[in-house]
Amino acid sequence: MKRSDFIKSGAALLGSSVLLTNESMAQEKQTNGATFKLDYAPHQGMFAATAGKSFIDEIKYMHELGFRSIEDNGLPGRPLDEQQKIGDTLAKLGMRMGVFVVPKGGNGANTLAAGKQEYVDIFLKGCRESVETAKRVNAKWATVVPGDYHRNLPIGVQTANVIEALKRGAEIFEPHGMTMVLEPLSDTPDLFLRFTDQTYEICKAVGSPSCKILYDAYHQQKNEGNLINLMNTCWSEIAYIQVGDNPGRREPTTGEINYKNVFKWLKEKGYTGIVGMEHGMSKAGVEGEKALLAAYREVDNF
Repeated sequence: MKRSDFIKSGAALLGSSVLLTNESMAQEKQTNGATFKLDYAPHQGMFAATAGKSFIDEIKYMHELGFRSIEDNGLPGRPLDEQQKIGDTLAKLGMRMGVFVVPKGGNGANTLAAGKQEYVDIFLKGCRESVETAKRVNAKWATVVPGDYHRNLPIGVQTANVIEALKRGAEIFEPHGMTMVLEPLSDTPDLFLRFTDQTYEICKAVGSPSCKILYDAYHQQKNEGNLINLMNTCWSEIAYIQVGDNPGRREPTTGEINYKNVFKWLKEKGYTGIVGMEHGMSKAGVEGEKALLAAYREVDNF
């Protein structure tokens, strides 16, 4: 090969290499900032290694990554001015607020199954406070965990007590277009609400658009499995989805749940609500953030 031909060939290769690199970088940037097929909602701390400790800055960074909703379980405990700043930021970015937890004490505390007036009063006070909190961030859903079993009462009586209390809570939320979403949990067998069909029965008995199911696939994989079939059976009462892989309660792809199939089913079902990222992360720091984002890109690719 002549020297002049070699130089031309090398220049051409270099040019195509630069072109490929630029295209790859542009493609990666586009993928990282693209929205998802479902509306996944991270929470504070998931991207703090890059965005910093300010939740407002982290929300903005989440938006840059392609997320269009957030969750904030502890929102009612934040100062009022911070709640308002969060709401203003979400409105400016066109993002949604997912669930926060109705303040009634811990998951097992002040159990509605007991039928005690003081416990019901605490719950209803939390419902009223939640309405005011929701106004600041334009929230539509609030999580309710009824509490532990009250084991000195028959199960039917406990169930009736829960239903009666929830009816009163629904009356508070209905005029504001809010929905309290009941979450069956797997944390301990002491908790009254643990299964999807049990929660479905209670929601049907309450009979209000403001009382529906929060279906957390992590908890229900532990409690009962058969995820898609049970969601389909109870679909009319499911208003909100949360996820986490099992075992470990970390991001999808780290455990046994086939989230690509679950998310495909949700999309085909016509679900347009929020999918809360109610889990931890398999790695810390920036590497953990990259792994988290890559996992959601993977399971959203159906």
